[in-house]
Amino acid sequence: MSLDTSWYTEIHTAQGSAFSLKIKEKLLDEQSPFQRIEVYETEGFGTLMTLDGLVMVTDLDNFIYHEMVSHPVLFTHPDPKDVLIIGGGDCGTLREVLKHPGVTRAQQVDIDEGVTRAAERFFPELCESNNDPRAELYFDDGIKWVKDAAPGSYDIIIVDSTDPVGPAEGLFSAPFFRDCHRALRDGGLIVQQSESPLYHKKLIDDMRATMRGTGFASTLTLNFPQCSYPSGWWSATLASKNGDLSTFRERDAAAKAFKTRYYNAAIHRAAMALPEFMRS
Repeated sequence: MSLDTSWYTEIHTAQGSAFSLKIKEKLLDEQSPFQRIEVYETEGFGTLMTLDGLVMVTDLDNFIYHEMVSHPVLFTHPDPKDVLIIGGGDCGTLREVLKHPGVTRAQQVDIDEGVTRAAERFFPELCESNNDPRAELYFDDGIKWVKDAAPGSYDIIIVDSTDPVGPAEGLFSAPFFRDCHRALRDGGLIVQQSESPLYHKKLIDDMRATMRGTGFASTLTLNFPQCSYPSGWWSATLASKNGDLSTFRERDAAAKAFKTRYYNAAIHRAAMALPEFMRS
């Protein structure tokens, strides 16, 4: 946060850049056992939630991220039934997952209950599926949850985490990916937010190598705009337990029975195309 209290500013020191939003008022400021949760009303982006001073979600652009970490992986799997979301405390990803009628169970495991309670207060539209009978919300350590999961428990694991620091650091490690591989059924998929292609290319390279090194057969990085995150350009990386990621159920995606604001079959196909610097 900048010293000028009329602006929220997130500074990216390593890249010599910053992102600012003009704020009207602060709505919440509390310290959970894990992180500082702040909520603001902004002039142009609606409500803003930050964790330890970093943007988590805004009214204006959250739909892009939530749709792109959920629908591509769900339409890539041939028949997803059991889905595990690690993190995702604002519940927007859970809402998108439960738009798929074939999903019979969606477990969300976030370590910080305070994030979900804040989302229920200030982002109720993201929490509208929390009472869906297929939804199960747990406030626990996602790393331990996956480690303790029975082999072959899930079709899809979505890692909707914060940056790889603090409580989320272990979600980018080889032991975690190895446990995810074991917890997935044959044909299972994992997807994880993988930061900015411009700012965090090494992290993406390392994630892909670690996923392959822990037994995943193939990886694929999708890229999409996200104006409130560092650089305005974001990514999500998929890994398949034992299958190919070059195709998806394109016909089903084109004929989806639910509404989205960003995702469609053409966007999915386009997000798979990488610029030359990422291809290298």
